Amino acid sequence: MSKTEDAELLRKASDWWTTSIIDIHPGQIAIRGYPIEQLIGKLGFADMIWLMLRGELPTRAQSSLLEAALVPGVDHGPHAPSIAISRMAVSCGLPVNGAMASAVNVLDDVHGGAGQQCMELYREIEAEADAATDLPQAAARVIERRRAAGDKIVPGFGHRFHPIDPRVEPLFALVDRAVAAGVVEGRFARIGRAVEAVLRGSRSRPVPMNIDGITAVVFCELGFEPELGRGLFVLSRSVGILAHAWEQKQQGGRIKGPMPKEIDYRYVGPARRDLPERGDRNPQ
Repeated sequence: MSKTEDAELLRKASDWWTTSIIDIHPGQIAIRGYPIEQLIGKLGFADMIWLMLRGELPTRAQSSLLEAALVPGVDHGPHAPSIAISRMAVSCGLPVNGAMASAVNVLDDVHGGAGQQCMELYREIEAEADAATDLPQAAARVIERRRAAGDKIVPGFGHRFHPIDPRVEPLFALVDRAVAAGVVEGRFARIGRAVEAVLRGSRSRPVPMNIDGITAVVFCELGFEPELGRGLFVLSRSVGILAHAWEQKQQGGRIKGPMPKEIDYRYVGPARRDLPERGDRNPQ
Protein backbone atom coordinates (compact mmCIF):
# COMPACT_ATOMS: atom_id res chain seq x y z
CA MET A 1 0.00 0.00 0.00
CA SER A 2 1.40 3.39 -1.01
CA LYS A 3 1.89 6.33 1.32
CA THR A 4 -1.02 8.06 -0.43
CA GLU A 5 -3.26 5.06 0.19
CA ASP A 6 -2.08 4.88 3.80
CA ALA A 7 -2.93 8.54 4.31
CA GLU A 8 -6.36 8.08 2.74
CA LEU A 9 -7.08 5.06 4.92
CA LEU A 10 -6.01 7.00 8.03
CA ARG A 11 -8.26 9.89 7.01
CA LYS A 12 -11.22 7.57 6.57
CA ALA A 13 -10.57 6.00 9.96
CA SER A 14 -10.33 9.40 11.62
CA ASP A 15 -13.54 10.55 9.94
CA TRP A 16 -15.46 7.41 10.99
CA TRP A 17 -16.64 9.18 14.16
CA THR A 18 -16.94 12.96 14.27
CA THR A 19 -17.99 15.02 17.26
CA SER A 20 -18.21 18.66 18.24
CA ILE A 21 -18.64 17.74 21.90
CA ILE A 22 -15.21 16.75 23.18
CA ASP A 23 -11.62 17.06 22.01
CA ILE A 24 -9.11 14.72 23.66
CA HIS A 25 -5.36 14.42 23.17
CA PRO A 26 -2.68 13.11 25.54
CA GLY A 27 -2.83 15.34 28.60
CA GLN A 28 -5.59 17.52 27.15
CA ILE A 29 -9.40 17.41 27.44
CA ALA A 30 -11.75 20.11 26.17
CA ILE A 31 -15.56 20.13 26.35
CA ARG A 32 -17.11 22.22 23.58
CA GLY A 33 -13.76 24.02 23.38
CA TYR A 34 -13.43 24.72 27.11
CA PRO A 35 -10.40 23.08 28.82
CA ILE A 36 -11.66 20.67 31.46
CA GLU A 37 -9.36 22.19 34.08
CA GLN A 38 -11.22 25.50 33.67
CA LEU A 39 -14.60 23.82 34.16
CA ILE A 40 -13.79 21.84 37.31
CA GLY A 41 -14.96 23.70 40.38
CA LYS A 42 -16.59 26.45 38.33
CA LEU A 43 -19.50 24.67 36.63
CA GLY A 44 -22.33 22.87 38.39
CA PHE A 45 -23.78 19.64 37.04
CA ALA A 46 -26.78 21.41 35.47
CA ASP A 47 -24.35 23.79 33.73
CA MET A 48 -22.47 20.79 32.38
CA ILE A 49 -25.65 19.13 31.12
CA TRP A 50 -26.58 22.32 29.28
CA LEU A 51 -23.09 22.73 27.80
CA MET A 52 -22.97 19.13 26.61
CA LEU A 53 -26.45 19.20 25.05
CA ARG A 54 -26.63 22.77 23.77
CA GLY A 55 -23.02 23.60 22.96
CA GLU A 56 -22.82 26.81 24.98
CA LEU A 57 -22.92 27.79 28.63
CA PRO A 58 -26.27 28.68 30.23
CA THR A 59 -26.89 31.84 32.13
CA ARG A 60 -27.03 31.46 35.88
CA ALA A 61 -30.84 31.83 35.76
CA GLN A 62 -31.23 29.22 33.01
CA SER A 63 -29.04 26.78 34.93
CA SER A 64 -31.00 27.33 38.15
CA LEU A 65 -34.33 26.66 36.43
CA LEU A 66 -33.02 23.51 34.75
CA GLU A 67 -31.63 22.23 38.04
CA ALA A 68 -34.91 22.93 39.80
CA ALA A 69 -36.74 20.80 37.22
CA LEU A 70 -34.29 17.91 37.66
CA VAL A 71 -34.62 17.73 41.45
CA PRO A 72 -38.23 16.53 42.00
CA GLY A 73 -38.10 13.64 39.51
CA VAL A 74 -35.28 11.75 41.21
CA ASP A 75 -37.51 9.31 43.10
CA HIS A 76 -41.10 8.21 43.61
CA GLY A 77 -40.72 5.31 46.00
CA PRO A 78 -40.35 1.51 45.65
CA HIS A 79 -43.81 1.25 44.07
CA ALA A 80 -42.45 3.09 41.00
CA PRO A 81 -41.46 0.28 38.61
CA SER A 82 -38.01 1.69 37.81
CA ILE A 83 -37.15 1.95 41.50
CA ALA A 84 -38.61 -1.47 42.32
CA ILE A 85 -36.63 -3.06 39.49
CA SER A 86 -33.38 -1.58 40.76
CA ARG A 87 -33.97 -3.11 44.20
CA MET A 88 -35.10 -6.48 42.85
CA ALA A 89 -32.08 -6.61 40.54
CA VAL A 90 -29.69 -6.08 43.45
CA SER A 91 -31.45 -8.83 45.43
CA CYS A 92 -30.84 -11.13 42.44
CA GLY A 93 -27.11 -10.51 42.68
CA LEU A 94 -26.60 -7.74 40.14
CA PRO A 95 -24.03 -5.05 40.92
CA VAL A 96 -25.09 -1.41 41.04
CA ASN A 97 -24.39 -0.80 37.36
CA GLY A 98 -26.51 -3.79 36.34
CA ALA A 99 -29.34 -2.69 38.59
CA MET A 100 -29.24 0.82 37.15
CA ALA A 101 -29.22 -0.47 33.57
CA SER A 102 -32.16 -2.79 34.27
CA ALA A 103 -34.16 0.06 35.82
CA VAL A 104 -33.37 2.67 33.16
CA ASN A 105 -34.44 0.24 30.45
CA VAL A 106 -38.08 0.41 31.59
CA LEU A 107 -38.21 4.21 31.32
CA ASP A 108 -40.00 4.07 27.99
CA ASP A 109 -43.32 5.39 26.68
CA VAL A 110 -45.55 4.12 29.50
CA HIS A 111 -43.27 4.64 32.51
CA GLY A 112 -41.01 7.62 31.95
CA GLY A 113 -42.22 8.87 28.58
CA ALA A 114 -44.98 11.26 29.63
CA GLY A 115 -42.66 14.25 29.86
CA GLN A 116 -41.55 13.92 26.25
CA GLN A 117 -45.12 13.25 25.16
CA CYS A 118 -46.32 16.34 27.00
CA MET A 119 -43.62 18.46 25.37
CA GLU A 120 -44.84 17.18 22.00
CA LEU A 121 -48.40 18.12 22.99
CA TYR A 122 -47.32 21.64 23.97
CA ARG A 123 -45.40 22.03 20.70
CA GLU A 124 -48.48 20.89 18.75
CA ILE A 125 -50.65 23.45 20.53
CA GLU A 126 -48.06 26.17 19.92
CA ALA A 127 -48.07 25.37 16.19
CA GLU A 128 -51.89 25.38 16.18
CA ALA A 129 -52.25 28.78 17.84
CA ASP A 130 -52.36 31.88 15.66
CA ALA A 131 -51.54 34.21 18.54
CA ALA A 132 -51.21 34.25 22.31
CA THR A 133 -54.90 34.97 22.64
CA ASP A 134 -55.68 31.80 20.70
CA LEU A 135 -53.83 29.45 23.07
CA PRO A 136 -56.91 28.24 25.01
CA GLN A 137 -58.81 27.58 21.79
CA ALA A 138 -55.78 25.89 20.22
CA ALA A 139 -55.40 23.68 23.29
CA ALA A 140 -59.07 22.67 23.06
CA ARG A 141 -58.77 21.90 19.34
CA VAL A 142 -55.65 19.77 19.74
CA ILE A 143 -57.02 17.82 22.70
CA GLU A 144 -60.30 17.17 20.89
CA ARG A 145 -58.44 16.03 17.79
CA ARG A 146 -56.36 13.66 19.85
CA ARG A 147 -59.44 12.28 21.58
CA ALA A 148 -61.08 11.69 18.22
CA ALA A 149 -57.97 9.75 17.20
CA GLY A 150 -58.41 7.46 20.22
CA ASP A 151 -56.11 9.04 22.80
CA LYS A 152 -57.59 8.50 26.26
CA ILE A 153 -54.78 10.02 28.32
CA VAL A 154 -53.44 13.56 28.17
CA PRO A 155 -49.74 13.19 29.06
CA GLY A 156 -48.57 15.38 31.91
CA PHE A 157 -52.00 15.64 33.57
CA GLY A 158 -53.58 13.55 36.32
CA HIS A 159 -51.75 11.19 38.65
CA ARG A 160 -52.60 7.70 39.82
CA PHE A 161 -51.23 8.45 43.30
CA HIS A 162 -51.53 12.20 43.95
CA PRO A 163 -54.87 14.05 43.68
CA ILE A 164 -52.72 17.20 43.61
CA ASP A 165 -49.07 16.66 42.72
CA PRO A 166 -47.08 18.57 45.37
CA ARG A 167 -44.20 19.14 42.96
CA VAL A 168 -46.12 21.29 40.50
CA GLU A 169 -46.79 24.57 42.28
CA PRO A 170 -43.23 25.17 43.54
CA LEU A 171 -41.89 24.65 40.02
CA PHE A 172 -44.59 26.82 38.49
CA ALA A 173 -43.69 29.58 40.93
CA LEU A 174 -40.09 29.41 39.71
CA VAL A 175 -41.27 29.51 36.09
CA ASP A 176 -43.42 32.57 36.82
CA ARG A 177 -40.44 34.23 38.48
CA ALA A 178 -38.27 33.42 35.46
CA VAL A 179 -40.90 34.90 33.14
CA ALA A 180 -41.04 38.08 35.21
CA ALA A 181 -37.24 38.33 35.06
CA GLY A 182 -37.15 37.81 31.31
CA VAL A 183 -35.29 34.49 31.56
CA VAL A 184 -37.98 32.65 29.61
CA GLU A 185 -40.83 33.94 27.46
CA GLY A 186 -43.71 32.20 29.25
CA ARG A 187 -45.57 30.90 26.20
CA PHE A 188 -45.35 27.26 27.24
CA ALA A 189 -46.40 28.12 30.78
CA ARG A 190 -49.54 29.66 29.29
CA ILE A 191 -50.04 26.57 27.12
CA GLY A 192 -49.76 24.28 30.14
CA ARG A 193 -52.33 26.31 32.03
CA ALA A 194 -54.58 26.33 28.96
CA VAL A 195 -54.50 22.52 28.79
CA GLU A 196 -55.34 22.31 32.48
CA ALA A 197 -58.28 24.67 31.95
CA VAL A 198 -59.59 22.61 29.02
CA LEU A 199 -59.44 19.45 31.12
CA ARG A 200 -61.11 21.19 34.04
CA GLY A 201 -64.04 22.17 31.86
CA SER A 202 -64.46 18.89 30.02
CA ARG A 203 -64.20 16.32 32.81
CA SER A 204 -66.45 15.47 35.72
CA ARG A 205 -63.52 15.93 38.08
CA PRO A 206 -60.34 18.01 37.78
CA VAL A 207 -57.30 16.53 36.03
CA PRO A 208 -54.52 18.75 37.38
CA MET A 209 -51.02 19.01 35.98
CA ASN A 210 -48.47 16.53 37.30
CA ILE A 211 -44.67 16.51 37.49
CA ASP A 212 -44.34 15.54 33.82
CA GLY A 213 -46.57 18.44 32.79
CA ILE A 214 -44.61 21.06 34.71
CA THR A 215 -41.16 19.76 33.76
CA ALA A 216 -42.40 19.77 30.15
CA VAL A 217 -43.21 23.45 30.63
CA VAL A 218 -39.70 24.12 31.99
CA PHE A 219 -37.87 22.15 29.32
CA CYS A 220 -39.91 23.72 26.52
CA GLU A 221 -39.38 27.21 27.93
CA LEU A 222 -35.63 26.53 28.06
CA GLY A 223 -35.63 25.41 24.43
CA PHE A 224 -34.96 21.69 24.76
CA GLU A 225 -36.27 19.28 22.15
CA PRO A 226 -38.91 16.77 23.36
CA GLU A 227 -36.63 13.74 23.02
CA LEU A 228 -34.05 15.47 25.21
CA GLY A 229 -36.85 15.99 27.75
CA ARG A 230 -37.05 12.23 28.18
CA GLY A 231 -33.28 12.01 28.47
CA LEU A 232 -33.27 14.69 31.15
CA PHE A 233 -35.90 12.75 33.11
CA VAL A 234 -33.76 9.61 32.84
CA LEU A 235 -30.80 11.56 34.25
CA SER A 236 -32.96 12.75 37.13
CA ARG A 237 -34.53 9.38 37.96
CA SER A 238 -31.12 7.67 37.75
CA VAL A 239 -30.23 9.36 41.04
CA GLY A 240 -33.12 7.63 42.82
CA ILE A 241 -32.38 4.35 41.06
CA LEU A 242 -28.78 4.50 42.29
CA ALA A 243 -29.82 5.41 45.84
CA HIS A 244 -32.33 2.55 46.10
CA ALA A 245 -29.96 0.02 44.54
CA TRP A 246 -27.30 0.97 47.06
CA GLU A 247 -29.74 0.91 49.98
CA GLN A 248 -30.94 -2.55 48.99
CA LYS A 249 -27.34 -3.71 48.77
CA GLN A 250 -26.79 -2.55 52.36
CA GLN A 251 -30.04 -4.14 53.57
CA GLY A 252 -29.28 -7.48 51.95
CA GLY A 253 -31.99 -9.90 50.96
CA ARG A 254 -32.01 -12.55 48.28
CA ILE A 255 -34.24 -12.85 45.21
CA LYS A 256 -36.92 -10.39 46.33
CA GLY A 257 -39.89 -10.45 43.99
CA PRO A 258 -42.63 -7.86 43.61
CA MET A 259 -44.49 -9.12 46.73
CA PRO A 260 -43.64 -11.07 49.90
CA LYS A 261 -44.10 -14.83 49.45
CA GLU A 262 -46.85 -14.75 52.09
CA ILE A 263 -49.05 -12.72 49.73
CA ASP A 264 -50.54 -14.79 46.95
CA TYR A 265 -51.05 -13.52 43.45
CA ARG A 266 -54.45 -14.16 41.86
CA TYR A 267 -54.69 -17.24 39.65
CA VAL A 268 -57.42 -17.03 36.99
CA GLY A 269 -56.76 -20.21 34.95
CA PRO A 270 -58.57 -23.60 34.92
CA ALA A 271 -59.28 -25.42 38.19
CA ARG A 272 -57.06 -28.35 39.14
CA ARG A 273 -57.78 -31.32 36.84
CA ASP A 274 -56.44 -34.78 36.06
CA LEU A 275 -54.36 -35.41 32.98
CA PRO A 276 -56.37 -37.66 30.59
CA GLU A 277 -54.97 -40.84 29.10
CA ARG A 278 -53.01 -40.28 25.90
CA GLY A 279 -55.74 -41.64 23.63
CA ASP A 280 -58.27 -39.23 25.08
CA ARG A 281 -56.15 -36.12 24.66
CA ASN A 282 -57.02 -33.41 22.22
CA PRO A 283 -54.60 -33.89 19.31
CA GLN A 284 -54.23 -30.13 19.05
